[in-house]
Amino acid sequence: MTNLETTVNITEVELTDEGDHDRFTHIVLEGFQPNKGDFIPTGNSVVEGMINATPVRALCGKVWVPNLDAKKYPLCPTCKEVAESMGWTLPS
Repeated sequence: MTNLETTVNITEVELTDEGDHDRFTHIVLEGFQPNKGDFIPTGNSVVEGMINATPVRALCGKVWVPNLDAKKYPLCPTCKEVAESMGWTLPS
């Protein structure tokens, strides 16, 4: 019988909570309207996402199917920062 030695290396990995974005209200750019021209959609609207269960993309990059009341959560700081850097006025 042969004696075998086994070495086990254990690496600790710090897990980040990717669910943090679920605790915020996000800003979705649904489209824009040039000075002279028709509305140009940039993706699914939040209403469309809720009705058809289609994903939307927030300014911060989060992609999800909207289904919660946005008024219950604070505004995503990354979305807010992006919107303000574009010179957009945010409702209070």
